[in-house]
Amino acid sequence: MSFYQKLRSIQRKNNSLLCVGLDPDIKKIPKFLLQHGNPVFEFNKRIIDATRDLVCAYKINLAFYEALGASGWYTIHQTLAAIPKGIITIGDGKRGDIGNSSELYAQALMDDHGFTASTVNPYMGHDSVSPFMKSKQHGVFVLVLTSNSGAKDMQYLKVGSRPLYEHVAAKVRKWNVNLNCGLVVGATRPKDLARVRTLAPEMPLLIPGIGAQGGDLQAAVRYGCDKRSEMAIINASRSIIYASRGEDFASAARTAAVTLRDEINEYRKTFFRPKRQT
Repeated sequence: MSFYQKLRSIQRKNNSLLCVGLDPDIKKIPKFLLQHGNPVFEFNKRIIDATRDLVCAYKINLAFYEALGASGWYTIHQTLAAIPKGIITIGDGKRGDIGNSSELYAQALMDDHGFTASTVNPYMGHDSVSPFMKSKQHGVFVLVLTSNSGAKDMQYLKVGSRPLYEHVAAKVRKWNVNLNCGLVVGATRPKDLARVRTLAPEMPLLIPGIGAQGGDLQAAVRYGCDKRSEMAIINASRSIIYASRGEDFASAARTAAVTLRDEINEYRKTFFRPKRQT
């Protein structure tokens, strides 16, 4: 099954565009978990068990694990093993380097960890991200327009008559010969999100910035989805996993995820007429 097929399948099965970011900070997880041998994994597992039927994807930001040293690498493996098959897993490392190094980065994320998809930085060009694009089963989300304030430093620079981010989106569309490429576009930039969807009408969009970053959820759904009201992956991390710092953190995460999933689906009904699924 191709990556695009996997994504559509789980979005339809769980009726969800929601992605939960598993970005655990040992300083923020409930203190009672610290008595466990691996409190980070215990935290992740309970979040997964509470939300597994509500999501299409989990995104693991590698920085939160790499900072833990060797135990963090092992925790990634444990966490991925706890995620049900069929749910998309995104290794968020924003990789991108010269050919040999990129080959090894891809090997680590695709073969060692076994992520369904990865995030990559295209600044160094095609050869820096092409190792991630080789397998039709593995998705690769290319940074196009990020949600951080510093995005304006580079991504909006005019190249000819268009901003740089538009050129990147158009370039990735050409690279997408295996139909496994997607684009990362922040929910904090709704007008530009609409423009990216116009440039790439059928590609999946990974949309961070909802929740703690204050992104526009309504616009994320309206402009992020394809014509079938699918292929948008709307990520929320802190607003879900830290919905409570107490012993009820998992049930609070579920409540937050249900609320967000349902709000997304209401916007889908508002902006898209039901279409026959094929």
